[in-house]
Amino acid sequence: MNVYDPAYQEFIARLRRARGEKGLTQVQAAKLLKKPHSYISKCELGERRVDFVEALKFAQIYGKSVLFFSKNLHD
Repeated sequence: MNVYDPAYQEFIARLRRARGEKGLTQVQAAKLLKKPHSYISKCELGERRVDFVEALKFAQIYGKSVLFFSKNLHD
């Protein structure tokens, strides 16, 4: 799957949504993950692919189940 795949685009939309629902800026999220701000930005823009372990870390800091990021299981 490439970053232009509709399912991946949905994933990154949910990544942005989860951060917003948690009330975090990209800078705050980056600090929680001990990553540079550019890491969050690139992940949310689809410039950097997020692997499963990273998705688990995002889910943890955003207070979401990893299933939240799945297009077919929610909404």
